[in-house]
Amino acid sequence: MPAAPCPCGLPASYADCCGRLHGGETSAATAEALMRSRFSAFGVGDGAYLLSTWHPSTRPPGVDLDDRIRWTRLEVLETTGGSAVHTEGTVRFRAHYVEGGRAGHLDEHSRFTRHAGRWVYVGAI
Repeated sequence: MPAAPCPCGLPASYADCCGRLHGGETSAATAEALMRSRFSAFGVGDGAYLLSTWHPSTRPPGVDLDDRIRWTRLEVLETTGGSAVHTEGTVRFRAHYVEGGRAGHLDEHSRFTRHAGRWVYVGAI
């Protein structure tokens, strides 16, 4: 998958984009970058990354990834805050998927915060 396009939708290979974050080479610079990398983690089945980027106060004990769902496309609809100068941010997005041959989408407005110097997912607003 390293040369494949990144599932997050940015014009880069998985290896040069979210793969670097999933591998621990670097951390997300913005809340949007973290959200994109989390979408990609769902796409490649990386539950460990999802848990490691979840705020400790809201993190579940585990993540059950359904391999019958194929995440196909991400639309970032709106962002607030979430840059290097902020400690909090939100991202509103639409995640497209296919399950059982039927297309669908998930809309979410997510909250992110900095914890121990890194962006983490807090939860849906």
